[in-house]
Amino acid sequence: MDIRAVIMAGGVGTRFWPLSRKQKPKQFLPIISDKTMIEETALRLLPLISPAQIYTIADRTKTLTIHKLLPQIPEDNLLVEPQGKNTAPSLMLATAAIYLQNPEAAVIALPADHLIKDGARFLKKLEAAGQAAIQNDHIITFGIPPSYPATGYGYIQFSPQDPVKISGETFFSVEKFKEKPGIEQANEFLDAGNYFWNSGMFLWQAKTFPQKLEQYAPGLFPFWEKMVEAFKTKQESLLISAFEDIPSISIDYALMEKARPVWMCRGDFGWSDVGAWSSLLDIWAKDESGNTIRGDGIFLDSTDCLVHNPGKITALVGVEDLIIVDTDDGLLVCRKDSDQKVKQVVEHIKKRGKNEHL
Repeated sequence: MDIRAVIMAGGVGTRFWPLSRKQKPKQFLPIISDKTMIEETALRLLPLISPAQIYTIADRTKTLTIHKLLPQIPEDNLLVEPQGKNTAPSLMLATAAIYLQNPEAAVIALPADHLIKDGARFLKKLEAAGQAAIQNDHIITFGIPPSYPATGYGYIQFSPQDPVKISGETFFSVEKFKEKPGIEQANEFLDAGNYFWNSGMFLWQAKTFPQKLEQYAPGLFPFWEKMVEAFKTKQESLLISAFEDIPSISIDYALMEKARPVWMCRGDFGWSDVGAWSSLLDIWAKDESGNTIRGDGIFLDSTDCLVHNPGKITALVGVEDLIIVDTDDGLLVCRKDSDQKVKQVVEHIKKRGKNEHL
């Protein structure tokens, strides 16, 4: 079975400001280990997928960084999107490139900046998902069993009836993709038992993808044809033209919410989207009071705080639930339950014209 992995690396990681910046976003930072997040993502694939079958998709500047971080991936596999137009156009471009090489290949789309703790279990499920996609012409996704009523994730509603077993793994039919809920609805989802978090990981056979586009996202299909023609004829201008006109839309909105059938496999492999600073409280080592730090610190009567301040000593006295991140030109102090608003900080910096701090 030919499985190709596409690592989506075009994000800007605004929720990890002031550490994550425009020129060095979250996926290029060593946040969860001594390796960058994109290196971790590529390395966990290697036992199943060779470097020659791994692709990345990002803009030209980020692709230069990727080439330095992942020299084992062939340069031709480092795909460049002419403009950032969200995940649907970027995955159309990547799938088009793979389709022309082998339309029978299974394509797994992966964010560059997620954490998966149990890599062996992930690869086992990924291999089974590849079989499911190829044998049934279905789109496959991974749903994460929810551990709390999260309001920061979308949800997948699935049917527990008539699951299908393939290569030892169970697949459920997806009924609906749900937007990020309020807390009341999130609790209802947990109580119902058939709602999992949307991991943002999708798998399809290369030849199946355009069929689904034509049927469920017909407005995007002409752009697919244009991208295929651009690769066939090696006309970069045609690719640039396609990206100038294509809508900026996520793959979730463009296709996943509409396409049928979609199957879901249980993603119980220690997943985190590492979506904001507070998520690191469950990843970095903590002291007996729940504090975690990168750097040197003293915590007096302080609990459940996160500090990123390498090269300095930080003292916290009588505080709780704080996030403190210090860099050469930026300082963030916020409550851990407000860290989703860090993205708004970046918007305010843009409005002020302080581009040197972005």
